[in-house]
Amino acid sequence: MSAVESSPSTNADTRIVRGACPHDCPDTCATITEVQDGRAVRFYAEKEHPITQGWLCAKVRPYLERVYHPDRLLYPLRRVGAKGGGQWERISWDEAIEEITSRWKAVIAEHGAAAILPYSYSGTLGMLQLAVCDHRLWNRMGASGLERSICGAAAEAAVNATLGERQAPDPADILHSKLIIIWGHNPASTGPHFMPLLREAQRQGAYVVVIDPRRTLTARSADEHIQPRPATDAALALGLMHVLFRDGLHNEAWLEANTVGWRELRERAAQYPPERVSEITGVAVETIEALAQRIGTTQPFTLKFADGVQRHGNGGQTIRALLCIPALVGQIGVRGGGVSYSTSGYVRWNAEALGHASECPPTPRVINMNRIGAALTGEASDPPVASLYVYCANPVASAPNASRTIRGLQREDLFTVVHELFMTDTAQYADIVLPATSQLEQIDLHRPYGQRNLQYNAQAIEPLGEAKSNWDVMQLLAAGMGYTEPWLRQSGEEVIADVLDATRAENPLLEGITLERLQAEGTVPLSFAPGQDVPFSDLRFPTPSGKVELYCEAMAAYGVDPLPDYTPPAEFASRAAGQLALISGAAHHYVSSSLANLASLRAKEGLPSIELHPLDAEPRGIATGDEVIVENERGSCRLRALVTPNVAPGVAIAPKGNWQRLSPDGRNINWTTSDALADLGGQSTFHSNLVTVRAAPKDVEVSGASGAEVPAQV
Repeated sequence: MSAVESSPSTNADTRIVRGACPHDCPDTCATITEVQDGRAVRFYAEKEHPITQGWLCAKVRPYLERVYHPDRLLYPLRRVGAKGGGQWERISWDEAIEEITSRWKAVIAEHGAAAILPYSYSGTLGMLQLAVCDHRLWNRMGASGLERSICGAAAEAAVNATLGERQAPDPADILHSKLIIIWGHNPASTGPHFMPLLREAQRQGAYVVVIDPRRTLTARSADEHIQPRPATDAALALGLMHVLFRDGLHNEAWLEANTVGWRELRERAAQYPPERVSEITGVAVETIEALAQRIGTTQPFTLKFADGVQRHGNGGQTIRALLCIPALVGQIGVRGGGVSYSTSGYVRWNAEALGHASECPPTPRVINMNRIGAALTGEASDPPVASLYVYCANPVASAPNASRTIRGLQREDLFTVVHELFMTDTAQYADIVLPATSQLEQIDLHRPYGQRNLQYNAQAIEPLGEAKSNWDVMQLLAAGMGYTEPWLRQSGEEVIADVLDATRAENPLLEGITLERLQAEGTVPLSFAPGQDVPFSDLRFPTPSGKVELYCEAMAAYGVDPLPDYTPPAEFASRAAGQLALISGAAHHYVSSSLANLASLRAKEGLPSIELHPLDAEPRGIATGDEVIVENERGSCRLRALVTPNVAPGVAIAPKGNWQRLSPDGRNINWTTSDALADLGGQSTFHSNLVTVRAAPKDVEVSGASGAEVPAQV
C-alpha cells in the first residue's frame, strides 16, 4: 500500500495516509491517518512497523485534538499593544511577509545580517521542515548561527570523541543481552516502545539495573535500582572501573588491541576506591562492589543512556566515563552488548545539499541557544540581536533562566517573529505571529535517532485556515528578501529528493532508498551489509587512532581532561544548608513544552508539581497537595507538592514542559534553572540547579489557573 491510498477495510470514501510522528522521541512512530471529506477522522499506529507495532504513546494518541484544537492559530497576526499584552490584529500573508522582510532589510542596512537570529529546535525533527529550514534561508542571508545545544550536545561530543560516531544497535538486539544497565534514562516515559523489549529480555533472564536519583516508571520494573546523588555519575562510573581493574575483571587483551589510554585510565580509576565513591555518590560500598562484579562476569552487557544524565555542569566528562565501562569488559561490537545511545551517526544529511553554504556568505557568529536570554539582554552586542525568528521552539517555556529570556523579548527595539500552531508563551511576546501547519498538513522525511529506518510523512489534509509549513514560509521570506537562488524555490518533494540523492551517493546505508520508494512504502530500513548491523562489529572506530579513545587528546581542545574524571558542577560547589538539587526531567505526557496545552494530556499529567522525599518535606512542614514556593537567586515558581520516597533525600523532581501561562502563578520551573554551560559542547545544565522549597502562604490560592483551558486569542 502506498503512503496515500484508499482502504477496502474502511468506508469507500476514506483515504489511508501513512505518516511519522515528528516529535522529539527516539521511537519516531509510524502513524496512519484516516481522512474523510478532507477531515482527519482517525489517527493511530502502523501495526506492521518494527518499532511502533500498532500502538502509540500517551502523548500522541490524542493527536487530532492538537490538529483541530479551537485555539489553533489560523491567520497571521500583528501585535497592537504592549509586548506580552495579548492584543492582536489579523493581517494578510502579503502584509506579514512585507513587514518582516522590510524590517529585516532595515536591520541589515544598519547592523548587518548578524543582527538577525533564527531560533529553532525540535518542534519537529523532519529533514525538510527543520534541518533544511535551519540552513538555507539563513545561510543565504548571512544571519547569525544558532548553537543548538540545549539537549544532547555534551553526550554527542563525548560519544563522537570516544567511539568516533553515534551508532547504536537495533532496539531488538536487547533481547540478546544478559545484563542491561539503564543510566539516568527513563524510556518508559521518553521512548516507550523500548519497554516491551526490555521486559521480554527480563523474561529471558536478563538482569536490569536502573541508575537514577528518582524511582522512575522504568526503575519500578527493574531488578535493581541504584540512586546516586545528582551529578555524581562520573564518580560512580570510575568507582566501578576501579573494582573491574582491581579484581582483574577487565578484558586486557581487548583493551590492548582496541583502545587508546587504558593504562592511563587504570591509574585514574585507582583514585576512586569504592569507599571514596560511596562518600561522593551516597551509594553503598557493597552496591558498588556487587555491580562491578556483575559487569565483569555477565555477557553480553548493554549500557543504555539518554540525554538527561548529561544536563549537568560536568555532563561531558560524565558521558566519557560511562562509555569506558563497556570497553573495559570488551563488550563493544558484540550483539546484545555495547552502548545504546543514539543511531544518529548512521545517516548525516549531505551538508551542501541541505544548506548550500558554499554559495553563501560565511556565518558571521554563532550564539548558544542556552544563552538566549543573555544574548537578548546584551551578551551579544556587536551587533546586538535586533530581530529574532522563532520556529519549532518555545524558548520562554523551555529555555533555562526564563526571566532573563522574557526581559530580552520585552525589548522595544527587538523585532520578533514567531511561526507556531498556538499562542505559546513565546508567541505572546512576538511582534508578528504566523500560523503553522501540524504534521498532518505537511510532508517530511524523518531520520529516527532510536531506530534504524527512514520514514516518510505524507500530507493527510489541507492546511487549516491560512496555516503554512516552515518550508513554505521560508520560500515566501526568501522571495520577499529578493533572493533568486533556485534552491530557495524548490518544492518540498524536490528538496527531499535532492538531499536524499546527494546523501545516498556517499552513504551505502541508503542504497536503494529513493523518495519514490519512501512514498510507496512509508518506512524503509537502512541497508546494512550482511554481518555489519552490530555497531563497530569490525572493531574499526572512526576516531583519529581508529580505536576507542579512552584517553582522548581532542578533549584538551575543549579545555577538558583527556581522561574521564569527576568534578562537581560549579553550582554545587557552594551548596547552602537546606538547598535541594532539583532535576527537571521529562513529563510523561508532554514532549518538552509540545502538547502541554492539550486538555486531555494536562488532565492526565496533573497540576505542575514537585516531588520531595519525606525527610525533606517533614521539617519544612510540607504535605502532599500543599502549594510550595520553589526559588533561588534566578527566580521562583509555585508548584504542588508530592511527598514520595521515590526520590532520594536531598533531591527534588519537577517535570519540565508546563506552559507558564497555564501554570499556577504564570511561571514554570525554568524560572529557577541555570543558563550556565557545561564542560563540553556548549551543553545546557538544567539539572545542576539548587533551590529552596517552602510552603506557600495558606491565604494565597494559586491553583485555579492550572486547571483553566487556554482562551482563544483572536
